[in-house]
Amino acid sequence: MNPSNFDPRQFRQALGAFTTGVTIVTTRGADGQDYGLTANSFNSVSIDPPMVLWSLNKDSSSAHAFTGSKHFAVHILATDQEHLSNRFAKRGTDKFADLTTTRGHDGVPLLDGCSARFQCRTTYQYEGGDHIILVGEVLAFDRFDSSPLVFHGGGYRRLLEPAATVDQSVYGDNWLGFLLGRAYYQMQLPIRQQLKAMGMSDLDFELLGMLSFGEGKTLTELRRLFEFVGKELLQEQLDTWVNKGLLIPETPVDGAQRIYFTEAGRQLTIEWLAFAKAAEMTALESLDYEEAQQLKLLIGRVIQQTGETLPAHWRKENIWQDNNLWQQPG
Repeated sequence: MNPSNFDPRQFRQALGAFTTGVTIVTTRGADGQDYGLTANSFNSVSIDPPMVLWSLNKDSSSAHAFTGSKHFAVHILATDQEHLSNRFAKRGTDKFADLTTTRGHDGVPLLDGCSARFQCRTTYQYEGGDHIILVGEVLAFDRFDSSPLVFHGGGYRRLLEPAATVDQSVYGDNWLGFLLGRAYYQMQLPIRQQLKAMGMSDLDFELLGMLSFGEGKTLTELRRLFEFVGKELLQEQLDTWVNKGLLIPETPVDGAQRIYFTEAGRQLTIEWLAFAKAAEMTALESLDYEEAQQLKLLIGRVIQQTGETLPAHWRKENIWQDNNLWQQPG
């Protein structure tokens, strides 16, 4: 194919198949001002002498600062610095506002919290189509114990460690359903034990969970949720909760009786949520932040995939309400 016939959008998408790191490059301009931009064009050139390169668009508003400066710094961003990447990718903003920086060679601003950092002296500049390629000799570098942020297919990504082989002697089976089920019940065990010590039954426990997604559900809606977990909600049990002073039924003008927490029921549920969040923290202690977020992301994809055939009344968007207690202050 003749390069002059390339579709720019498709060409960019094809380039996006190559996974890269994400960097912020900074310098101090001849005018004494700090400049910085987000770039994923960074690459190594040589180990001896230590040299790296990166490129910037000729139309960049800060191109003059970098081509006119003798030094620059490259920051390889960590997974929790996506917000910095977005900030330095924008035009016309004070990118360094409220940021704490230190000074490197020739006063170049240095950012903290990254995965690695290189201070460089500009040694060569080349024309590269609509970009300028800058080659720098590395004068100093720092490496930190942080996982890098990566970019692929037009979006940010995070690295995932290779999956370890599941020990069959421990889990008994490698079927995902068994693994998810065992993880769920092991997390729930200390919560149930604490509630039973407070005189609560398993059905009480289920009710707290159902209504914590949002009060004001009808009896039919509650029964459907109990069916989802393989249990049956009887009127006698609901009456027991009302008599305990945990729930109060109200009949609005539409005639459909709806169930709400009493203040005592609300406080008990908030206490249950505290138990649940503590159990989550304990379960995730062996994972770092990036691993925990990746685990939730992957489980979320499984839920999305397996939820395509669910009845409408079992879908999250029809269960989770704005008045849920999970996001309410305790």
